[in-house]
Amino acid sequence: MARVAFIGLGVMGYPMAGHLRKKGGHDVTVYNRTAARAAQWVKEYGGASAPAPRQAAQDADFVFCCVGNDDDVRSVAYGERGALAGMKKGAILVDHTTASAILARELDLKARELGLGFLDAPVSGGQAGAQNGQLGVMVGGDPAAFDRAKPVLDLYARSCALIGPAGSGQLTKMVNQICVVGVIQGLAEGLNFGKRAGLDMEKVLSVITKGAATSWQMENRSRTMLEGKFDFGFAADWMRKDLGICLAEARVNGARLPVTTLIEQFYAQIQARGDGRWDSSSLINLLSHD
Repeated sequence: MARVAFIGLGVMGYPMAGHLRKKGGHDVTVYNRTAARAAQWVKEYGGASAPAPRQAAQDADFVFCCVGNDDDVRSVAYGERGALAGMKKGAILVDHTTASAILARELDLKARELGLGFLDAPVSGGQAGAQNGQLGVMVGGDPAAFDRAKPVLDLYARSCALIGPAGSGQLTKMVNQICVVGVIQGLAEGLNFGKRAGLDMEKVLSVITKGAATSWQMENRSRTMLEGKFDFGFAADWMRKDLGICLAEARVNGARLPVTTLIEQFYAQIQARGDGRWDSSSLINLLSHD
């Protein structure tokens, strides 16, 4: 049993921390910006909560972080109240936030200066994957730190792989998001086309889900997209944030992302209409109205 801290109890972090406690039996201390959320987690899973990241991280072997963006990570990692100030030498900071590769390399350097380990480890699988312990975990960092952390990460992972040095996990998540939004947009256009053509879309889906067009999005979101239901987890707000990270990195490495650039603008339209909390499959809504 390890001593573990988990910082950030959102829709992903809450169940992930729960797996560390319930499935792994670890001694877990949590911190959340909204204290009531941490109190709720402790009531459900046991363990303890702390008033600041520093206190949560004290004496922990592993400190996990799952917050919103680069600035959020810096706010819980740095400063007198930050996790790094409380971590003991040899402990490992694991950042599950989808953030920039620049931040990952920055944290890796800072951790090394303090005698700590660091892994950037964004996840894929959405809220359901977090709840069911079936996430894909893509990791960047030192192999020795990864080997130590992997048995703990496996508590909520369907797959967990070290991709390369610090930043590689975040870059892999960017690849993931680029691929995902392209599939969602293609699915949205296909579904909208079929519906306008007067086809029985249930029959259409029964056929094409068995062929080359099939995808996780088609199997899990096509019917809800047709029904105009968009309350299935990962919000358009967060997807646009992730695509912004992808586009910024592309400007650095020279990759051309014409489709991703266009889809990022579609998510901006959803936000502008006040629907940013709809899930990422809501792209079809931009097509379903004249």
